[in-house]
Amino acid sequence: MAAPEVRAYLDAVFTPGTRLGVRRGDPLTFVEVVEVARVTSIRVPSGRLVVDTPWLEDGEPRELAVRIPPGAYGVDAAWTEAPYEFMGEHFSGREVAATRLCVREGTVAVWEMGLAAGDDIARLRQGDEVGFNTDTSWAASAMRQPDLR
Repeated sequence: MAAPEVRAYLDAVFTPGTRLGVRRGDPLTFVEVVEVARVTSIRVPSGRLVVDTPWLEDGEPRELAVRIPPGAYGVDAAWTEAPYEFMGEHFSGREVAATRLCVREGTVAVWEMGLAAGDDIARLRQGDEVGFNTDTSWAASAMRQPDLR
């Protein structure tokens, strides 16, 4: 399971009004979650999820070990704002901070690493995480929500 500070951040990034920190180089400007919205849905006919950058260096994508039931799933995005000025112009600093695939609706019960087939968490040292490559961001966790049946 994710460490308490990681769990707190993952919950916070999808909570409008939350201050996530301050803008780099400007300790007086907060980065605040301003909107969380369903932006699309994705059809997953096989139940298999692959996460990685589309420009693979190793040649093999990371298929997650845990499969989900085939179906269509919503994708949420969380936007943050941290206003700034550059060369006399003012900008909102609005950007997408995170996205999530919603396998079930409801509150997240547990955040855990997105393990791929072949990942061995027993070999991780304290503080290490399993993750995957992206060119513009980072990611290392998948969520499991309570069974609502």
